[in-house]
Amino acid sequence: MKVAIVNTENKKVGELELDDSVFAAKVRPNLFWEVVRMQLANRRAGTSKTKTTHDVAGSNKKPYKQKGTGRARAGQKRSMVFRGGGTVHGPQPRDHSYEIPKKAMKVALRSALSLRSSEQKLHVIKGWTPSATKTKDAAKVLQAFQAEKALIVDKAENEKLHLSVRNLPKAKFLAVEALNVYDILKYDHLFIAADAIPGITERLHTVPSRSERAAKEG
Repeated sequence: MKVAIVNTENKKVGELELDDSVFAAKVRPNLFWEVVRMQLANRRAGTSKTKTTHDVAGSNKKPYKQKGTGRARAGQKRSMVFRGGGTVHGPQPRDHSYEIPKKAMKVALRSALSLRSSEQKLHVIKGWTPSATKTKDAAKVLQAFQAEKALIVDKAENEKLHLSVRNLPKAKFLAVEALNVYDILKYDHLFIAADAIPGITERLHTVPSRSERAAKEG
């Protein structure tokens, strides 16, 4: 598929052939759910902790005698039935992270790119390399595309663009190596530098199956 290459003023300056297997693949919403759930789980700190009977301060002395008081038996004031006692079955530090197959991750990423492409919200941009760090200039570029929420993907070397976008509340700069499903879906518009397209294609390219080729030809 061919797409227009635009400049920072949203004017066409050329054309680029995109790999259909990456930017025109079948959209798989079920994989979006799987991958986003995994990404959010992997971000969790897992540091929640409640104090058990062994952690709270207090005496080991038996609070009152075993029989004759009419009260339930108790061995210590640190028991969970007393105020200030320990918590039973509360959260403890744990690792929430897990992984899904790498092939599924790639399929989900291709699906996310294809979704933005089908919505006409994928912009291949050229020449967005500011000479100075200015948030105002970055906002002006996004305004030219009417893109309020935008994800900008470029090589990590474009540091001034990164710093220019950093203070925009509804925009984010992402190095091409860090491209992921969650961020693509979070932002309405996706800007990819023309120089970054080959790296994405090389990373995600796949040979269509026989059934997929037959479906396209039919």
